[in-house]
Amino acid sequence: MLNFEEGGMMKNNNKVKGYVLGLFGLAFVLCVWVFLAGGCGSWAQPGETEAEGQRRHMRNLAINQQEMMADIDKVLLFDKPSTLSDKRIR
Repeated sequence: MLNFEEGGMMKNNNKVKGYVLGLFGLAFVLCVWVFLAGGCGSWAQPGETEAEGQRRHMRNLAINQQEMMADIDKVLLFDKPSTLSDKRIR
């Protein structure tokens, strides 16, 4: 029969959890450091200048904003035309 001293397994589990958490934290910090050091400019499209890349990013941002505004208008029902008549009813 196995005889564990009281709290022995808990200490091992806490050590493993601490090790895994530390490993994930280190991986996260390393990923952040790589992205900060490289930036988006280092991964430009082949044959694309920096100015072309910036224009492409600005165009994508403008298109995303237009699509978001269209979605918000659709949710708030601002996209439907008014059913009110411009004629006076007597």
